[in-house]
Amino acid sequence: MTVAVDTISRNALRWADEHLDSTAYTTRCLAFVEDAIERANEVEIFGGDYAGESADRYGATHTADPAPPGAFVFYRSVGDIEGIRRDWGHVGLSMGDGRVIHAWDRVRVDEASALASLSPAPGWEPLSFRGWTPLSRILEGSRPATWTTDAATAAAHQQAQWLEQDRRGSAPTR
Repeated sequence: MTVAVDTISRNALRWADEHLDSTAYTTRCLAFVEDAIERANEVEIFGGDYAGESADRYGATHTADPAPPGAFVFYRSVGDIEGIRRDWGHVGLSMGDGRVIHAWDRVRVDEASALASLSPAPGWEPLSFRGWTPLSRILEGSRPATWTTDAATAAAHQQAQWLEQDRRGSAPTR
């Protein structure tokens, strides 16, 4: 990447802020933070298919508070999606001051430490903090990209494809 990480972070946080109160990303927290990075900076990043898998892939082990701006802040989030129960995870984008912007019932800003007190969906366990990953790690292997579809629509389509592949037992593709 030739663009500075702090510039990418600022662009992503600006994009995320423009989506405050949107319900288009409900149940799609990973798509939201990825779109903030990708759409605001014309790059493509390569995490997992859901937040828990991305936390594993990125090595979300940092716990110092606060996470720097643009870091992905991960939480454990166990529940059922279409009959599949696992730690799907939850993720927010660090604002650098102890707060995260994330997709929950809507796109919102919360204190990172307060997410465990959010009411989970029926049948889901409360969130628990897992760790964060710096934006520099998230950007490893990224490449330039141009986006031609609406971000929220594309996220919903991808989520449906991944869930169908997961139900069939085939590996989701990105």
